[in-house]
Amino acid sequence: MSANMFGAEDTVLQVDNEEWLSEPREVEDLPLPHDFLWGTATAAYQIEGGASQDNKGKSIWDTFSHLEPSRTNGANGDVACDHYNRVAEDVDLMASYGVDTYRFSISWSRVIPFGGRDDTVNEDGVLFYNKLVDLLLSRKIIPIVTLYHWDAPQELYDRYGAFLNTSEFRADFERFARLCFSRFGDRVTKWVTFNEPYIISIFGHHSGVLAPGHNAASGHDTRTEPWRVGHTIIVSHAAAVHIYATEFQPTQNGSITIVLNGHFYEPWDANSIEHQAGAQRRLEFYIGWFADPIFLGTDYPAEMRARLGSRLPEFSPDEMALLRNTASTNAYYGMNHYSTKFARALPDPPVEDDCTGNVEELATNNKGKMVGPVSGMAWLRVAPDGFRKLLNWVWNRYHLPIVITENGCPCPGESNMSLEQAINDDFRVGYFGLYLDAISRAIYEDGVPVHGYCAWSLMDNFEWSAGYSARYGITHVDYDTLLRTPKKSALYLKRTFNERRKKHE
Repeated sequence: MSANMFGAEDTVLQVDNEEWLSEPREVEDLPLPHDFLWGTATAAYQIEGGASQDNKGKSIWDTFSHLEPSRTNGANGDVACDHYNRVAEDVDLMASYGVDTYRFSISWSRVIPFGGRDDTVNEDGVLFYNKLVDLLLSRKIIPIVTLYHWDAPQELYDRYGAFLNTSEFRADFERFARLCFSRFGDRVTKWVTFNEPYIISIFGHHSGVLAPGHNAASGHDTRTEPWRVGHTIIVSHAAAVHIYATEFQPTQNGSITIVLNGHFYEPWDANSIEHQAGAQRRLEFYIGWFADPIFLGTDYPAEMRARLGSRLPEFSPDEMALLRNTASTNAYYGMNHYSTKFARALPDPPVEDDCTGNVEELATNNKGKMVGPVSGMAWLRVAPDGFRKLLNWVWNRYHLPIVITENGCPCPGESNMSLEQAINDDFRVGYFGLYLDAISRAIYEDGVPVHGYCAWSLMDNFEWSAGYSARYGITHVDYDTLLRTPKKSALYLKRTFNERRKKHE
Protein backbone atom coordinates (compact mmCIF):
# COMPACT_ATOMS: atom_id res chain seq x y z
CA MET A 1 0.00 0.00 0.00
CA SER A 2 1.06 3.55 -0.61
CA ALA A 3 2.48 5.17 2.49
CA ASN A 4 2.00 8.61 0.97
CA MET A 5 2.01 10.65 4.14
CA PHE A 6 3.34 8.49 6.97
CA GLY A 7 4.60 10.51 9.88
CA ALA A 8 2.66 13.29 11.55
CA GLU A 9 -0.41 12.56 9.48
CA ASP A 10 -0.21 8.79 9.92
CA THR A 11 -3.21 8.81 12.22
CA VAL A 12 -6.18 6.48 12.25
CA LEU A 13 -9.20 8.71 12.69
CA GLN A 14 -12.28 7.85 14.71
CA VAL A 15 -15.11 9.74 13.02
CA ASP A 16 -18.72 8.91 12.30
CA ASN A 17 -19.48 7.32 8.94
CA GLU A 18 -22.55 9.55 8.78
CA GLU A 19 -20.23 12.39 7.71
CA TRP A 20 -19.57 10.50 4.48
CA LEU A 21 -23.02 8.96 4.06
CA SER A 22 -24.61 12.41 4.30
CA GLU A 23 -22.49 13.79 1.47
CA PRO A 24 -24.76 14.84 -1.41
CA ARG A 25 -22.65 13.43 -4.24
CA GLU A 26 -23.81 10.07 -5.57
CA VAL A 27 -22.10 7.27 -7.47
CA GLU A 28 -23.39 7.08 -11.05
CA ASP A 29 -22.08 3.61 -12.00
CA LEU A 30 -20.71 4.89 -15.29
CA PRO A 31 -19.58 2.39 -17.96
CA LEU A 32 -16.13 0.87 -18.40
CA PRO A 33 -14.66 -0.91 -21.45
CA HIS A 34 -15.73 -4.53 -21.85
CA ASP A 35 -12.10 -5.69 -21.68
CA PHE A 36 -11.23 -3.55 -18.64
CA LEU A 37 -9.36 -5.70 -16.10
CA TRP A 38 -10.12 -5.54 -12.43
CA GLY A 39 -8.43 -7.16 -9.51
CA THR A 40 -6.84 -6.69 -6.12
CA ALA A 41 -3.32 -6.01 -4.89
CA THR A 42 -1.10 -7.00 -1.98
CA ALA A 43 2.59 -6.90 -0.99
CA ALA A 44 4.69 -9.78 0.30
CA TYR A 45 5.71 -8.40 3.69
CA GLN A 46 2.21 -7.15 4.42
CA ILE A 47 0.45 -10.50 4.09
CA GLU A 48 2.82 -13.47 3.84
CA GLY A 49 4.14 -14.00 7.35
CA GLY A 50 6.46 -16.99 7.52
CA ALA A 51 9.22 -14.54 8.40
CA SER A 52 11.84 -17.24 8.96
CA GLN A 53 10.01 -20.23 7.50
CA ASP A 54 11.63 -22.52 4.91
CA ASN A 55 15.00 -20.76 4.92
CA LYS A 56 13.71 -17.25 4.21
CA GLY A 57 16.32 -14.56 4.82
CA LYS A 58 15.83 -11.34 6.78
CA SER A 59 14.56 -8.23 4.98
CA ILE A 60 14.88 -4.63 6.10
CA TRP A 61 11.26 -4.81 7.26
CA ASP A 62 12.01 -7.82 9.46
CA THR A 63 14.63 -5.61 11.08
CA PHE A 64 12.68 -2.34 11.15
CA SER A 65 9.47 -3.81 12.58
CA HIS A 66 11.39 -5.25 15.55
CA LEU A 67 13.19 -2.06 16.59
CA GLU A 68 12.73 -0.74 20.12
CA PRO A 69 11.05 1.60 20.69
CA SER A 70 8.67 0.42 17.98
CA ARG A 71 8.38 2.37 14.73
CA THR A 72 5.44 0.22 13.61
CA ASN A 73 2.80 0.73 16.28
CA GLY A 74 4.05 -2.24 18.28
CA ALA A 75 3.42 -4.68 15.42
CA ASN A 76 5.42 -6.72 12.92
CA GLY A 77 4.87 -8.95 9.90
CA ASP A 78 6.17 -12.20 11.40
CA VAL A 79 2.73 -13.79 10.89
CA ALA A 80 0.72 -11.01 9.22
CA CYS A 81 -2.16 -12.74 7.38
CA ASP A 82 -0.24 -16.05 7.16
CA HIS A 83 -0.72 -16.01 3.41
CA TYR A 84 2.41 -18.15 3.05
CA ASN A 85 0.52 -21.06 4.62
CA ARG A 86 -2.98 -20.14 3.40
CA VAL A 87 -2.26 -19.37 -0.23
CA ALA A 88 -4.80 -21.82 -1.68
CA GLU A 89 -7.55 -20.41 0.54
CA ASP A 90 -6.69 -16.87 -0.52
CA VAL A 91 -6.74 -17.69 -4.24
CA ASP A 92 -10.15 -19.32 -3.75
CA LEU A 93 -11.26 -16.10 -2.06
CA MET A 94 -10.12 -14.02 -5.04
CA ALA A 95 -11.89 -16.35 -7.43
CA SER A 96 -15.11 -15.95 -5.46
CA TYR A 97 -14.85 -12.20 -6.05
CA GLY A 98 -14.62 -12.74 -9.80
CA VAL A 99 -11.30 -10.90 -10.21
CA ASP A 100 -9.50 -10.88 -13.54
CA THR A 101 -6.06 -10.17 -12.12
CA TYR A 102 -4.05 -10.18 -8.91
CA ARG A 103 -1.03 -8.00 -8.26
CA PHE A 104 1.42 -9.37 -5.69
CA SER A 105 5.11 -9.00 -4.92
CA ILE A 106 7.95 -11.48 -4.56
CA SER A 107 9.97 -11.33 -1.36
CA TRP A 108 13.56 -11.01 -2.58
CA SER A 109 14.93 -12.52 0.65
CA ARG A 110 12.57 -15.48 0.35
CA VAL A 111 14.06 -16.56 -2.99
CA ILE A 112 17.66 -15.30 -2.41
CA PRO A 113 18.02 -15.08 1.40
CA PHE A 114 21.16 -12.88 1.32
CA GLY A 115 20.11 -11.15 -1.91
CA GLY A 116 23.44 -10.97 -3.70
CA ARG A 117 24.36 -12.01 -7.22
CA ASP A 118 26.60 -14.79 -5.96
CA ASP A 119 24.36 -15.94 -3.10
CA THR A 120 22.44 -19.21 -2.95
CA VAL A 121 18.90 -19.45 -4.30
CA ASN A 122 16.30 -20.75 -1.85
CA GLU A 123 14.34 -23.34 -3.80
CA ASP A 124 11.65 -23.45 -1.10
CA GLY A 125 10.91 -19.81 -1.81
CA VAL A 126 10.82 -20.40 -5.55
CA LEU A 127 8.43 -23.31 -4.97
CA PHE A 128 6.03 -21.06 -3.04
CA TYR A 129 5.75 -18.52 -5.84
CA ASN A 130 5.43 -21.24 -8.45
CA LYS A 131 2.55 -22.64 -6.44
CA LEU A 132 0.90 -19.21 -6.20
CA VAL A 133 1.22 -18.55 -9.94
CA ASP A 134 -0.15 -21.98 -10.82
CA LEU A 135 -3.09 -21.58 -8.44
CA LEU A 136 -3.96 -18.21 -9.97
CA LEU A 137 -3.82 -19.51 -13.51
CA SER A 138 -5.95 -22.52 -12.58
CA ARG A 139 -8.66 -20.02 -11.56
CA LYS A 140 -8.11 -17.90 -14.70
CA ILE A 141 -6.61 -15.03 -12.69
CA ILE A 142 -3.81 -13.10 -14.42
CA PRO A 143 -0.76 -12.53 -12.17
CA ILE A 144 0.85 -9.10 -12.11
CA VAL A 145 4.16 -9.65 -10.35
CA THR A 146 6.11 -6.88 -8.60
CA LEU A 147 9.78 -7.64 -8.07
CA TYR A 148 10.41 -5.08 -5.34
CA HIS A 149 7.82 -3.81 -2.85
CA TRP A 150 10.04 -2.18 -0.18
CA ASP A 151 11.58 -5.31 1.38
CA ALA A 152 15.27 -5.39 0.40
CA PRO A 153 17.36 -8.18 1.89
CA GLN A 154 18.93 -6.85 5.08
CA GLU A 155 22.27 -8.29 4.00
CA LEU A 156 22.50 -5.85 1.08
CA TYR A 157 22.30 -2.90 3.47
CA ASP A 158 24.86 -4.52 5.75
CA ARG A 159 27.28 -5.15 2.86
CA TYR A 160 27.24 -1.88 0.94
CA GLY A 161 24.23 0.26 1.83
CA ALA A 162 21.94 -1.25 -0.83
CA PHE A 163 20.39 1.64 -2.83
CA LEU A 164 23.20 3.98 -1.75
CA ASN A 165 25.64 2.10 -4.00
CA THR A 166 24.18 2.22 -7.51
CA SER A 167 26.56 -0.17 -9.25
CA GLU A 168 26.45 -2.86 -6.56
CA PHE A 169 22.68 -2.71 -6.13
CA ARG A 170 22.08 -2.73 -9.87
CA ALA A 171 24.16 -5.89 -10.29
CA ASP A 172 22.33 -7.69 -7.48
CA PHE A 173 18.91 -6.55 -8.72
CA GLU A 174 19.75 -7.74 -12.23
CA ARG A 175 20.47 -11.22 -10.87
CA PHE A 176 17.23 -11.24 -8.84
CA ALA A 177 15.22 -10.08 -11.86
CA ARG A 178 16.79 -12.71 -14.12
CA LEU A 179 15.98 -15.41 -11.59
CA CYS A 180 12.32 -14.37 -11.49
CA PHE A 181 12.01 -14.02 -15.27
CA SER A 182 13.58 -17.45 -15.80
CA ARG A 183 11.66 -19.30 -13.09
CA PHE A 184 8.22 -17.71 -13.47
CA GLY A 185 8.21 -15.95 -16.85
CA ASP A 186 6.89 -18.96 -18.76
CA ARG A 187 3.56 -18.23 -17.00
CA VAL A 188 3.85 -14.63 -15.77
CA THR A 189 3.41 -12.09 -18.57
CA LYS A 190 2.95 -8.87 -16.56
CA TRP A 191 5.93 -7.59 -14.57
CA VAL A 192 6.57 -4.56 -12.36
CA THR A 193 10.12 -3.72 -11.33
CA PHE A 194 9.68 -1.38 -8.33
CA ASN A 195 6.70 -0.23 -6.30
CA GLU A 196 6.61 3.46 -5.42
CA PRO A 197 10.23 4.63 -5.66
CA TYR A 198 9.23 7.99 -4.16
CA ILE A 199 8.30 6.28 -0.90
CA ILE A 200 11.48 4.18 -0.88
CA SER A 201 13.56 7.31 -1.39
CA ILE A 202 11.83 9.86 0.83
CA PHE A 203 10.15 7.87 3.60
CA GLY A 204 12.94 5.32 3.86
CA HIS A 205 15.91 7.70 3.43
CA HIS A 206 14.74 11.20 4.42
CA SER A 207 12.04 11.16 7.10
CA GLY A 208 13.02 7.63 8.13
CA VAL A 209 9.50 6.57 9.08
CA LEU A 210 9.78 3.49 6.87
CA ALA A 211 12.52 0.89 6.56
CA PRO A 212 15.46 1.20 6.67
CA GLY A 213 14.70 4.27 8.79
CA HIS A 214 17.41 6.65 7.56
CA ASN A 215 17.04 10.28 8.63
CA ALA A 216 19.16 13.16 9.88
CA ALA A 217 18.68 12.10 13.51
CA SER A 218 20.25 8.73 12.75
CA GLY A 219 23.29 10.39 11.20
CA HIS A 220 22.37 10.20 7.53
CA ASP A 221 22.81 12.94 4.93
CA THR A 222 19.20 13.75 4.02
CA ARG A 223 20.41 16.44 1.60
CA THR A 224 21.73 13.85 -0.84
CA GLU A 225 20.74 10.34 0.23
CA PRO A 226 17.14 10.31 -1.12
CA TRP A 227 18.30 11.47 -4.55
CA ARG A 228 21.01 8.80 -4.73
CA VAL A 229 18.41 6.17 -3.80
CA GLY A 230 16.04 7.42 -6.49
CA HIS A 231 18.86 7.42 -9.04
CA THR A 232 19.72 3.82 -8.20
CA ILE A 233 16.10 2.75 -8.61
CA ILE A 234 15.77 4.45 -12.01
CA VAL A 235 18.95 2.88 -13.37
CA SER A 236 18.16 -0.54 -11.89
CA HIS A 237 14.66 -0.42 -13.36
CA ALA A 238 16.04 0.36 -16.81
CA ALA A 239 18.61 -2.43 -16.48
CA ALA A 240 15.91 -4.96 -15.60
CA VAL A 241 13.73 -3.76 -18.48
CA HIS A 242 16.67 -4.18 -20.87
CA ILE A 243 17.29 -7.72 -19.61
CA TYR A 244 13.64 -8.64 -20.01
CA ALA A 245 13.32 -7.07 -23.47
CA THR A 246 16.45 -8.70 -24.87
CA GLU A 247 16.60 -12.06 -23.09
CA PHE A 248 13.06 -13.07 -22.19
CA GLN A 249 10.37 -11.05 -23.96
CA PRO A 250 10.98 -12.57 -27.42
CA THR A 251 9.90 -16.01 -26.16
CA GLN A 252 7.73 -15.14 -23.18
CA ASN A 253 5.74 -12.34 -24.89
CA GLY A 254 5.14 -10.44 -21.67
CA SER A 255 5.31 -6.79 -20.63
CA ILE A 256 7.15 -4.82 -17.98
CA THR A 257 6.86 -1.42 -16.30
CA ILE A 258 7.27 0.39 -12.98
CA VAL A 259 4.59 1.54 -10.51
CA LEU A 260 4.65 5.18 -9.40
CA ASN A 261 2.47 6.69 -6.72
CA GLY A 262 1.35 10.26 -6.31
CA HIS A 263 -1.31 12.61 -5.07
CA PHE A 264 -2.81 15.16 -7.38
CA TYR A 265 -2.05 18.71 -6.30
CA GLU A 266 -4.45 21.62 -6.55
CA PRO A 267 -3.04 25.12 -6.01
CA TRP A 268 -3.68 26.40 -2.50
CA ASP A 269 -4.84 29.66 -4.07
CA ALA A 270 -6.40 28.87 -7.45
CA ASN A 271 -6.01 32.48 -8.60
CA SER A 272 -2.32 32.76 -7.76
CA ILE A 273 0.33 32.12 -10.41
CA GLU A 274 2.78 31.41 -7.58
CA HIS A 275 0.67 28.59 -6.13
CA GLN A 276 -0.31 27.26 -9.54
CA ALA A 277 3.39 26.91 -10.26
CA GLY A 278 3.88 25.32 -6.85
CA ALA A 279 1.28 22.64 -7.61
CA GLN A 280 2.96 21.83 -10.93
CA ARG A 281 6.38 21.78 -9.28
CA ARG A 282 5.15 19.41 -6.58
CA LEU A 283 3.89 16.99 -9.26
CA GLU A 284 7.28 17.11 -10.95
CA PHE A 285 9.20 16.54 -7.70
CA TYR A 286 6.88 13.64 -6.81
CA ILE A 287 6.13 11.95 -10.14
CA GLY A 288 8.29 13.57 -12.82
CA TRP A 289 11.40 12.74 -10.75
CA PHE A 290 11.01 9.11 -11.83
CA ALA A 291 8.64 9.23 -14.77
CA ASP A 292 10.60 11.67 -16.94
CA PRO A 293 13.79 9.56 -17.09
CA ILE A 294 11.94 6.22 -17.21
CA PHE A 295 9.15 6.97 -19.67
CA LEU A 296 10.65 9.84 -21.69
CA GLY A 297 14.30 8.79 -21.59
CA THR A 298 15.31 12.31 -20.52
CA ASP A 299 17.10 13.93 -17.61
CA TYR A 300 15.31 14.85 -14.39
CA PRO A 301 12.76 17.69 -14.67
CA ALA A 302 14.40 21.08 -15.18
CA GLU A 303 12.88 22.49 -11.98
CA MET A 304 14.55 19.72 -10.00
CA ARG A 305 17.93 20.41 -11.60
CA ALA A 306 17.59 24.13 -10.95
CA ARG A 307 16.56 23.78 -7.30
CA LEU A 308 18.63 20.80 -6.18
CA GLY A 309 21.86 21.52 -8.04
CA SER A 310 24.67 19.20 -7.03
CA ARG A 311 22.40 17.33 -4.62
CA LEU A 312 20.85 15.57 -7.64
CA PRO A 313 23.06 12.89 -9.24
CA GLU A 314 24.08 13.12 -12.89
CA PHE A 315 23.27 10.32 -15.31
CA SER A 316 26.42 8.96 -16.91
CA PRO A 317 26.46 8.71 -20.72
CA ASP A 318 25.93 4.94 -20.44
CA GLU A 319 23.02 5.38 -18.03
CA MET A 320 21.38 7.97 -20.27
CA ALA A 321 21.76 5.68 -23.29
CA LEU A 322 20.15 2.86 -21.30
CA LEU A 323 17.22 5.10 -20.36
CA ARG A 324 16.70 6.24 -23.95
CA ASN A 325 16.83 2.66 -25.21
CA THR A 326 14.35 1.30 -22.66
CA ALA A 327 11.86 4.18 -22.45
CA SER A 328 9.61 2.77 -25.17
CA THR A 329 9.79 -0.74 -23.70
CA ASN A 330 7.70 0.22 -20.67
CA ALA A 331 4.31 -1.27 -21.47
CA TYR A 332 2.08 1.07 -19.47
CA TYR A 333 2.09 3.54 -16.62
CA GLY A 334 1.37 1.78 -13.32
CA MET A 335 -0.42 4.27 -11.05
CA ASN A 336 -0.96 4.01 -7.31
CA HIS A 337 -3.26 6.80 -6.20
CA TYR A 338 -5.30 7.49 -3.09
CA SER A 339 -5.98 11.19 -2.57
CA THR A 340 -5.49 14.85 -3.52
CA LYS A 341 -3.87 17.74 -1.65
CA PHE A 342 -3.56 21.50 -1.92
CA ALA A 343 -0.07 22.74 -2.74
CA ARG A 344 1.08 25.99 -1.13
CA ALA A 345 4.29 27.47 -2.50
CA LEU A 346 6.59 28.57 0.31
CA PRO A 347 8.84 31.63 0.24
CA ASP A 348 12.51 31.05 -0.51
CA PRO A 349 14.93 29.98 0.76
CA PRO A 350 13.87 26.35 1.30
CA VAL A 351 15.19 24.29 4.19
CA GLU A 352 18.60 22.76 3.54
CA ASP A 353 17.29 19.23 2.86
CA ASP A 354 14.04 20.23 1.14
CA CYS A 355 12.58 17.41 -0.95
CA THR A 356 9.25 18.94 -1.98
CA GLY A 357 10.26 21.76 -4.30
CA ASN A 358 9.62 24.13 -1.37
CA VAL A 359 5.91 23.33 -1.36
CA GLU A 360 3.66 22.69 1.63
CA GLU A 361 0.90 20.05 1.32
CA LEU A 362 -2.43 20.91 2.91
CA ALA A 363 -5.93 19.48 3.25
CA THR A 364 -7.56 22.92 2.99
CA ASN A 365 -7.13 25.81 0.56
CA ASN A 366 -6.79 29.53 1.22
CA LYS A 367 -10.56 29.83 1.60
CA GLY A 368 -10.73 27.04 4.19
CA LYS A 369 -12.32 24.56 1.77
CA MET A 370 -11.48 20.91 2.47
CA VAL A 371 -10.20 18.79 -0.40
CA GLY A 372 -12.77 16.12 0.51
CA PRO A 373 -14.23 13.95 3.29
CA VAL A 374 -11.62 12.30 5.49
CA SER A 375 -11.22 8.51 5.57
CA GLY A 376 -9.75 6.45 8.40
CA MET A 377 -6.34 8.07 7.76
CA ALA A 378 -5.89 11.81 8.13
CA TRP A 379 -3.92 12.18 4.87
CA LEU A 380 -6.42 10.24 2.75
CA ARG A 381 -9.46 12.25 1.69
CA VAL A 382 -12.07 11.40 -0.90
CA ALA A 383 -11.33 13.54 -3.98
CA PRO A 384 -12.30 11.76 -7.23
CA ASP A 385 -12.02 14.95 -9.30
CA GLY A 386 -8.33 15.15 -8.41
CA PHE A 387 -7.93 11.53 -9.51
CA ARG A 388 -9.41 12.33 -12.90
CA LYS A 389 -7.09 15.33 -13.24
CA LEU A 390 -4.07 13.19 -12.39
CA LEU A 391 -5.04 10.63 -15.03
CA ASN A 392 -5.11 13.45 -17.57
CA TRP A 393 -1.81 14.93 -16.33
CA VAL A 394 -0.02 11.59 -16.66
CA TRP A 395 -1.52 10.80 -20.08
CA ASN A 396 -0.75 14.23 -21.50
CA ARG A 397 2.85 14.10 -20.28
CA TYR A 398 3.80 10.47 -20.98
CA HIS A 399 1.29 9.17 -23.55
CA LEU A 400 1.18 5.68 -22.11
CA PRO A 401 -1.90 3.62 -21.29
CA ILE A 402 -2.55 3.58 -17.55
CA VAL A 403 -3.31 0.73 -15.18
CA ILE A 404 -4.43 1.65 -11.67
CA THR A 405 -2.28 -0.70 -9.62
CA GLU A 406 -3.51 0.50 -6.20
CA ASN A 407 -6.50 2.51 -5.00
CA GLY A 408 -8.57 2.27 -1.84
CA CYS A 409 -9.11 3.60 1.67
CA PRO A 410 -9.81 2.63 5.28
CA CYS A 411 -13.21 3.50 6.69
CA PRO A 412 -13.32 6.01 9.55
CA GLY A 413 -13.11 4.16 12.86
CA GLU A 414 -12.85 0.77 11.18
CA SER A 415 -10.10 -0.62 13.37
CA ASN A 416 -12.38 -0.32 16.43
CA MET A 417 -15.47 -1.81 14.82
CA SER A 418 -17.05 -5.17 15.49
CA LEU A 419 -16.95 -7.70 12.67
CA GLU A 420 -20.56 -6.95 11.78
CA GLN A 421 -19.85 -3.23 11.58
CA ALA A 422 -16.59 -3.61 9.65
CA ILE A 423 -18.01 -5.78 6.88
CA ASN A 424 -20.71 -3.18 6.18
CA ASP A 425 -18.11 -0.80 4.79
CA ASP A 426 -20.35 1.73 3.07
CA PHE A 427 -17.68 4.44 3.20
CA ARG A 428 -15.31 2.29 1.17
CA VAL A 429 -18.07 1.32 -1.27
CA GLY A 430 -18.76 5.01 -1.86
CA TYR A 431 -15.07 5.76 -2.34
CA PHE A 432 -14.65 2.97 -4.89
CA GLY A 433 -17.77 4.02 -6.77
CA LEU A 434 -16.70 7.64 -7.13
CA TYR A 435 -13.17 6.76 -8.19
CA LEU A 436 -14.45 4.29 -10.79
CA ASP A 437 -16.78 6.99 -12.09
CA ALA A 438 -13.72 9.25 -12.40
CA ILE A 439 -11.96 6.58 -14.48
CA SER A 440 -15.00 6.30 -16.75
CA ARG A 441 -15.09 10.06 -17.30
CA ALA A 442 -11.36 10.12 -18.01
CA ILE A 443 -11.78 7.36 -20.61
CA TYR A 444 -14.94 8.47 -22.41
CA GLU A 445 -14.87 12.25 -21.96
CA ASP A 446 -11.13 12.97 -21.87
CA GLY A 447 -9.76 10.20 -24.08
CA VAL A 448 -7.37 8.79 -21.46
CA PRO A 449 -6.67 5.06 -22.04
CA VAL A 450 -7.10 3.36 -18.67
CA HIS A 451 -6.90 -0.41 -19.03
CA GLY A 452 -7.33 -1.83 -15.54
CA TYR A 453 -7.84 -1.32 -11.83
CA CYS A 454 -6.49 -3.12 -8.75
CA ALA A 455 -8.21 -2.36 -5.46
CA TRP A 456 -6.02 -2.00 -2.40
CA SER A 457 -6.25 -4.39 -0.78
CA LEU A 458 -7.40 -7.98 -1.05
CA MET A 459 -7.46 -8.20 2.73
CA ASP A 460 -6.70 -6.22 5.87
CA ASN A 461 -2.98 -6.53 6.56
CA PHE A 462 0.17 -5.09 8.10
CA GLU A 463 0.10 -1.44 7.07
CA TRP A 464 3.75 -0.53 7.57
CA SER A 465 4.24 2.13 10.26
CA ALA A 466 0.54 1.95 11.17
CA GLY A 467 0.88 -1.73 12.06
CA TYR A 468 -2.53 -3.37 12.12
CA SER A 469 -4.41 -0.23 13.13
CA ALA A 470 -5.49 0.70 9.58
CA ARG A 471 -7.72 -1.64 7.57
CA TYR A 472 -7.75 -1.19 3.79
CA GLY A 473 -9.01 -4.64 2.86
CA ILE A 474 -12.12 -5.67 0.96
CA THR A 475 -11.82 -8.75 3.16
CA HIS A 476 -11.87 -8.49 6.95
CA VAL A 477 -9.09 -10.37 8.74
CA ASP A 478 -9.40 -11.38 12.40
CA TYR A 479 -5.77 -11.12 13.46
CA ASP A 480 -6.30 -13.59 16.33
CA THR A 481 -7.92 -16.38 14.32
CA LEU A 482 -6.85 -15.20 10.82
CA LEU A 483 -10.42 -15.83 9.66
CA ARG A 484 -11.20 -14.03 6.39
CA THR A 485 -14.68 -12.50 5.97
CA PRO A 486 -15.75 -10.70 2.77
CA LYS A 487 -16.87 -7.10 3.23
CA LYS A 488 -19.68 -5.40 1.37
CA SER A 489 -17.05 -3.66 -0.80
CA ALA A 490 -15.86 -7.01 -2.21
CA LEU A 491 -19.36 -7.88 -3.32
CA TYR A 492 -19.86 -4.35 -4.64
CA LEU A 493 -16.73 -4.52 -6.78
CA LYS A 494 -17.71 -7.90 -8.20
CA ARG A 495 -21.15 -6.61 -9.15
CA THR A 496 -20.18 -3.14 -10.33
CA PHE A 497 -17.45 -4.30 -12.69
CA ASN A 498 -19.81 -6.80 -14.28
CA GLU A 499 -22.49 -4.14 -14.70
CA ARG A 500 -20.18 -1.31 -15.79
CA ARG A 501 -18.54 -3.44 -18.48
CA LYS A 502 -21.91 -4.62 -19.76
CA LYS A 503 -22.99 -0.99 -20.17
CA HIS A 504 -20.22 -0.53 -22.71
CA GLU A 505 -21.33 -3.43 -24.92
